[in-house]
Amino acid sequence: SHGTIIFFEDRNFKGHSYEWTSDCSDMAPFLARCHSCRVESGCWMVYDRPNFMGNQYFVRRGEYADYMSMWGMSEWVKSCRLIPMHRGPYRTRIYGRENFMGQMMEIMDDCDSVTERYHWSSGFMSCHVLDGHWLLYEMPHYKGRMWYFQPGEYRNFREMVGTGSMRFMSMRRILDCWY
Repeated sequence: SHGTIIFFEDRNFKGHSYEWTSDCSDMAPFLARCHSCRVESGCWMVYDRPNFMGNQYFVRRGEYADYMSMWGMSEWVKSCRLIPMHRGPYRTRIYGRENFMGQMMEIMDDCDSVTERYHWSSGFMSCHVLDGHWLLYEMPHYKGRMWYFQPGEYRNFREMVGTGSMRFMSMRRILDCWY
């Protein structure tokens, strides 16, 4: 499956544009800047730094005429990643501490607050995504910064996000991306 996203240099879909149908680690050779985008199909993560780094934002089919104001971004999008289609179960094991230590829970659906649902004193610090694609949030109720996780082992969030003692407090499955 493929997706299509079009980025425009100016707000309201004006100025030079460029279309992507797969991941792009650095948009600079194609666009001088980027202030709006249109997702024609699929779900995408967009990043405010090259190489899929920095703050991440989830976009799905629709128009984003002035996303920088909408999301409070100080930098425009510099890279984008297509989220692959997933059919089947969603399963993630979350751990209270780094390196798969501490209390473990297996999650198969959206969780708006790890602390409320599982009576943990704080969020989780490592996870193993077994099935599906997920968005993890630093705050309960899907608030704060988000990160995209695909199947794999994530032993230490601090190394990933470049900040001390990173914990996640809520998570949701990425569903219904393909029409």
